[in-house]
Amino acid sequence: MATSTTAITKRLDALYEFDREPVTKNKLQGIGNFLGMYAGEHVAGTEFVIGMLFVAHGVSVKDMFLGGLIGNILAVLSWALLTAPIATKVRLSLYWQLKKICGPVLVFLYNIVNALMFCFLAGAMVAVAATAVGIPFNIQMPTLSDMFPNSVGWIVTVFAVGAVITVMAILGFDALARFAKVASPWMFLIFVVAAIAVLPKLGVEPGSGNFWEIASERIWTGVAKEGQSQFTIWHVIFFTWLANAAMHLGMSDLTILRYAKKWQYGFASAVGMFLGHYVAWIASGILYAAANSDAPGVVAYEAIGLAGAICVVIAGWTTANPTLYRAGLALQVASGWTRWKVTLVAGLVTTVAAMFPALVMKLLDFVALYGLVLVPMGAVIFADYYLIKKLNLRDYYAEQTGITFNWAAGATWLIMLAAALVMNLYFNIELYFLPVPVWLLSILVYLLFSSIYQRKLKTVQQ
Repeated sequence: MATSTTAITKRLDALYEFDREPVTKNKLQGIGNFLGMYAGEHVAGTEFVIGMLFVAHGVSVKDMFLGGLIGNILAVLSWALLTAPIATKVRLSLYWQLKKICGPVLVFLYNIVNALMFCFLAGAMVAVAATAVGIPFNIQMPTLSDMFPNSVGWIVTVFAVGAVITVMAILGFDALARFAKVASPWMFLIFVVAAIAVLPKLGVEPGSGNFWEIASERIWTGVAKEGQSQFTIWHVIFFTWLANAAMHLGMSDLTILRYAKKWQYGFASAVGMFLGHYVAWIASGILYAAANSDAPGVVAYEAIGLAGAICVVIAGWTTANPTLYRAGLALQVASGWTRWKVTLVAGLVTTVAAMFPALVMKLLDFVALYGLVLVPMGAVIFADYYLIKKLNLRDYYAEQTGITFNWAAGATWLIMLAAALVMNLYFNIELYFLPVPVWLLSILVYLLFSSIYQRKLKTVQQ
C-alpha cells in the first residue's frame, strides 16, 4: 500500500505547471486553447446567476443591452491591452511575479487572501452546479433569502460536485483547456435555445415583433424586486466591465496568459465576454422571468428539461475548474507544497463554502468585492513593469535587494483598501464603481511610496 501511495504521489508531483519560472517556448499554447478557456469560463455557471440578479435589481431593457455592450468592450480591452502584454513578456504566474516585487512575506499574505477569494468564487459555481445535480433527488433548493444550508441532501450534493471539480483542477491547465473547448459551444447553444423556448410563455410570439415591448414589461422592467436595490445603466456598465477586475486589472490572468504565443491572444477574452457576459446574461434573464424558482438548475430544467439541467452542471464546472486551479497556484507559492496538494486543500475550502447558499445569492456583491480587494496589487505590477524605471527606481525590488517585505507595495495595498472602505461606507459609493479609481490611485500611491522607500532604504544601507 505504501509503495502504491508513493507512486501516485510522484505522478501527481510530475504535474508541473511552471510554478516558479517562466513558461518555456515549447509549452506555449495556440489561440484555440484560449478561445476555449475564455468561452468555457464565461459561458458558465455565474451567467445563470448574474443574469437572474440583473432582472431582480430592476435593470431596464435598454440599460441591459446598451450597458452590457459598453462594459464588455471595456473588459476585453483591459485584458488585451493591460494584462496580456505583461504576461507574454514575463511569462511568470501572478504569484511568482509579485514575489519578485513584494518579497515572500507580503506575497504570502496576499496569496492567502487571493486563494480564499478564488475558493469562494469557485464555491459559488459548485453550488450552481449542485442546484441541477439535486433535481432528480428532489433536494430542497436554496432561495434568494437563504443564508445557510437548508438540508442534508444539499450538503451531500455539494460535496459530490466539489470532489469532481477538485480532481479536474489538479489535472492542470491542458486538461482544463480541453474540457472547456469541448463544453463551451454546446453550453452556449443551450443558453440560447432555452431562452428562445420560453419566450412564448412570456408572450413573445414568432414574427410578432413584440420582443422589446414584452422584455420591458415582463423581464427587464426597470423596477427592482422587493428587497433588491435599484440598478441603472451605470451599474450594468461598471459591473460588466469589472466583474472580472481581479483577472485583468488585478492581473490574475497573468497565470493563464503566460502560456499565450502572442499578446494579441488577450482579445480571445471577447469570446467569453460577448457569448457569456452578454448573450448568456440576457438569456438567463429571460429564463428567470419565465421560471418559478430562484435556483439556476431548476430554472434551466423548467425551460428545456434534462439538457438545461446538464448545462448548469457543466457550466458550474467550467467556471470552478480554472478558478480552483488559480487558487491552488496561489496557495502553492504561499505554502511551498506541490500544486496538487494545495489544490486539494483549496478544493476542500471551496466545497465547504459552496454549502452556504448566500454565496450564490449575493454573487454580484461578492464579485465586486473580490475584484476590489485584488486590484491594488495588479496596479503594483503594472506600475513596476511600465513606469518605475522611468522614475529612476528599481523594478523587482524585493528580488534585487533581498528584502522579504516591500513596504511600498504593502502600504499601497492596505491604504487603498482602507480608502475603498471609506468611500463605500461614508460616501455611499457602491462596490461596483470602486475598482477603477482604486486601481488608478494605487499606481500613483505605489510610485510615490517606492520613491520614498527605495531612497530611504538605500540611505540606510549606505
